Amino acid sequence: MSENKQFSIHEDWVVVILGALTIILSISGLILPVPVFGWKTATELTTTVLSVANLEIIGLQFIFVIATAALGALLTGKSVKSALFTFPFVYILTIIALVLAGNSQVKALNLEAVIFSLAIGLAIGNFFKLPEWFKSSLSTELFVKIGLVLLGTSVIFSDILKAGSLGLIQALVVVLSVWYFAFWLCKKLKVDEELTMMISSAVSICGVSAAIATSGAIKGDSKKLSYVISMVLITAIPMMIFMPYIAHYFNFPQAVTGAWLGGSIDTTGAVVASGTLVGEEALKISTIVKFSQNVLLGIAAFAISVYWTYTQHPAGKDAASKPTLKVIWERFPKFVIGFIGASLLFSFFVSPETNTAVKGSLKNLQGLWFALAFTSIGLETNFKDLFSRNSKTPFYAFLIAQGFNIIVTLIIAFFLFG
Repeated sequence: MSENKQFSIHEDWVVVILGALTIILSISGLILPVPVFGWKTATELTTTVLSVANLEIIGLQFIFVIATAALGALLTGKSVKSALFTFPFVYILTIIALVLAGNSQVKALNLEAVIFSLAIGLAIGNFFKLPEWFKSSLSTELFVKIGLVLLGTSVIFSDILKAGSLGLIQALVVVLSVWYFAFWLCKKLKVDEELTMMISSAVSICGVSAAIATSGAIKGDSKKLSYVISMVLITAIPMMIFMPYIAHYFNFPQAVTGAWLGGSIDTTGAVVASGTLVGEEALKISTIVKFSQNVLLGIAAFAISVYWTYTQHPAGKDAASKPTLKVIWERFPKFVIGFIGASLLFSFFVSPETNTAVKGSLKNLQGLWFALAFTSIGLETNFKDLFSRNSKTPFYAFLIAQGFNIIVTLIIAFFLFG
């Protein structure tokens, strides 16, 4: 498969361009209808999810995202032919994951679509030998970062301010204390530098998104990122199911429970699911606290990129020649600019009417890009390679750090919201 070597833009800038283009098209009136994936019975599956009308919406969505993916391949200098060949396969697997996750019994178990995307990708990636050209044409980073830019459209500063400064105070204290503890622990257990940074961010900030942002900031190994994402998803499921019951058993106030869930559960979907189990106030507080941590994601990615440049960049090892601002800028994850820009745009410049009109479509696309990325991560990850290269020590470090996170967040939640 030939590659276009003539012209290419750095992937992070391409993501900002594609994210901005998606947002501009939505605001201008190109609002993609959201497909229906919810079903209870086999009859409902065939008459609703697999109906001609819904399949047309899924097809329309496919045209939009494959065009975006092809443009991404063109701008990054990758083979457009390979992208067009592999993308339909990834899309079909992702749609299967979304259909499975749409079942009412699966929803009752609080299992998210990304878990199915990752599982399907891993099953195929581990039981079948995929050709190297196929794996190399998967644009995992591109998909994930487009999703992150679109995530910015739902992080509204006014929502956070409405809940007062408590959510932001909690987010700051939790992120700083848990991040430092996880970092110190990983160092003690001799976990490698890349995994240390990804684990510290994933546990302390906002799970998968933070691990992805950190991996982008340090130009991390995608296999290590897959390892961290797997750990986040594995621990998020029991946390979101059992923490609401623990809170109920000990009669924690709803506000405290919400702050505890929002500050310690690593995925936004899991936070919403567990908050719903507790009640309306808990759901609101948990979402605000999680949003507060999401806001810190951009700042954290910037701080991590600066730290990484000064400690890991070849120039950083020479005390006499610390990296310049130019080097820091080169290593700074540009997609963070897209995330912050989208958040500022929807916080201060987009009218409430426009926001209401486009938010469903943009949220759907954001979730779809993440799901496509998880399918791709699964396809390119081989567990045999993963565990032979990575010992179980990082997993133990992750679990201990998560335990610390749960206790510290509960104490802070009682102090601020009790």
